Amino acid sequence: MANLAVLRIKREFKEVMKSNECHIKIEVANDNWTELRGEIGGPPETPYEGGNFILEIKLPETYPFNPPKVRFITRIWHPNISSVTGAICLDILKNKWAAGMTMRTVLMSLQALLAAAEPDNPQDAVVAYQYKEKYDLFLLTAKHWTNAYAGGPHNLPDCDSKTKRLIDMGIDEHKARSVLSKENWNLENATECLFH
Repeated sequence: MANLAVLRIKREFKEVMKSNECHIKIEVANDNWTELRGEIGGPPETPYEGGNFILEIKLPETYPFNPPKVRFITRIWHPNISSVTGAICLDILKNKWAAGMTMRTVLMSLQALLAAAEPDNPQDAVVAYQYKEKYDLFLLTAKHWTNAYAGGPHNLPDCDSKTKRLIDMGIDEHKARSVLSKENWNLENATECLFH
């Protein structure tokens, strides 16, 4: 990687490390300045509150003139983030990137996205549909995923017991949770979907 890019990344790294705002962190992965691990805290008064979300950040050779490639490692239920791959639909990570933006900008923007979803421009159509048509179920599901995958504080015994019922039938835990989420926590529909 070009020296200019490495110097820029090191400066940005310090900027994020000094920042105490809104629970954002960054660290080098694999002793390689082009592979970073980010962490953002779930924003207050959202279903993600209390969760810690880990991000994979890969910087191209042409950074900062091209955006970093970022995806969620921590599973999350959000219209603009794939519940399967962690891919993110956010304009600054694509065509709205500017060389003046920094990793701090990226992390803060992702945190803002958690607080203000854009369901009309989804990455995950199933989640976006639930967000728009069954918002209470979306909130329940997002809280449950935050609890299950991001160490959130939510206590949702109904979701936990339905997930456990499917696990007891021999279904993988994530698959059970995923199908229940897509079937709006209807155990009968989820079971039919899995076994037929």
